[in-house]
Amino acid sequence: MGLLLKEGIDINLIKSAFLAFSLIGFLIIVINKFPIFKHKLPNYTLQLAGLIGNTSFLGIPIAIALLPSSTINFTIGFDLGTTLFAWIFGPFFLIEKKFQNKDILNIKGLINALINSPASRGIIGVLFAYLFQINDILGNYLWIPARIVIAFAIIVVGSRIGSITNQKDNFFELNEEIKFSIFLKLFILPFLIFLISKVLNFNFYQSFAVILQAGTPTAISTILMAEAYGVNQKIASKILFTTTLFSIVTIPLLTIFMHALN
Repeated sequence: MGLLLKEGIDINLIKSAFLAFSLIGFLIIVINKFPIFKHKLPNYTLQLAGLIGNTSFLGIPIAIALLPSSTINFTIGFDLGTTLFAWIFGPFFLIEKKFQNKDILNIKGLINALINSPASRGIIGVLFAYLFQINDILGNYLWIPARIVIAFAIIVVGSRIGSITNQKDNFFELNEEIKFSIFLKLFILPFLIFLISKVLNFNFYQSFAVILQAGTPTAISTILMAEAYGVNQKIASKILFTTTLFSIVTIPLLTIFMHALN
């Protein structure tokens, strides 16, 4: 909310949010429609882990460090799109047995998930600030704590990964399905975003902003949902751990790649 008030809601934020939300939805449909992809990613935990990135806790801090402030709305928009998709549809996808007995989605449940999403709450707060014309004042007050929260978000990631490593699992024993989910998250998704940004004629920094977000490691929300619904927790933990570890290399490689093309 602090970041949004500081930079303002504009068409760039909407475009970026729509891009993230629609692409993730499209890829989920494609994966489940075609057996060749469904065989590689047979459950929704693998699919969500391969498509939902840690844009809030890592993506935004990295973007602030690497990119000019003029691209912050592209970064926030992508975060909003992925966050909304994760918390709207993630719980439904992970409760597959309940899903099988329903012909249509639970509209009331979808609305509740939308309202309770952290991203949508931030947007609602911003809209109220604009409605009461306190956006400038509130934006100035929230800007500093917003930056502090973003800095501490990286500590949250480290703490979460630290708790995962205490589990008695070998996180480097990866089957083919987990490997494909990792490859999808760190390589395929950023490449698809790169192609789309070219089609949409984004400039260098706009493209860099969305590609960087697409290349973030798996979101912590995937393991939180897996634990909440008792579905494939070990798979979610392994993908979260390995993508975060590998991103130490892949994100700098993405940065080098983008500057080489500039």
